[in-house]
Amino acid sequence: MPHLNSPTSLSVPTKILVRREMAIVLADLTRKAERSPNTRLNLIVFRLAACCGLRVSEIAVLRIADVRVDVARPHLAIRSGAAKGGRARAVPLWWDAGTLRDIEQWKAERLAQRARAEPDFFVGSLRPGRVGTQLSRHTLRKRFRTACKVLGPARLETLTIHHGRHTFLSHALAGGRTLAEVRDAAGHANISVTSGYLHAAVDDEAPVGNLFRFS
Repeated sequence: MPHLNSPTSLSVPTKILVRREMAIVLADLTRKAERSPNTRLNLIVFRLAACCGLRVSEIAVLRIADVRVDVARPHLAIRSGAAKGGRARAVPLWWDAGTLRDIEQWKAERLAQRARAEPDFFVGSLRPGRVGTQLSRHTLRKRFRTACKVLGPARLETLTIHHGRHTFLSHALAGGRTLAEVRDAAGHANISVTSGYLHAAVDDEAPVGNLFRFS
């Protein structure tokens, strides 16, 4: 089994966070988020990237109104102007209970800050005088890496926020979601792109079952 602080060897063409790493990061963020607004924000950035598969450009422009948690199948509505290739899509939140819980709580927190659902950003600055203003892609990348600091400096050197997207796609397929479902969630134009994630190794220990569950 690879050491936690060592780069994990995974299937070409991408590196992902394996189940154990996901569990470690989420447990650390959840524990600290109770007392730290900055950690709560980092948790949401991590969820959007690694548990929903959003690109950094999509996270940056996601509006509160795009987070649909009061419907039968909660999802993120990615607008055509935000999506690569201009293809609007719905990203399921109902695939994972932990992700839905955190996203739902963050939306409630943003609305409690008197943010407006339609024009205001879902993820925004926490700085006094700038609360809710748009975060740059650079800042979002830094926050993702900060979220993963518990994995150690050596592992951190191998990770970017885009590896979060690869993680979501690989785990969804390994957990039994169909190619068509994952293609649609990812916004891929061609299912052959999605199929490239079919054989990514999501377990660095004994398999925990055919489940798409980050908790």
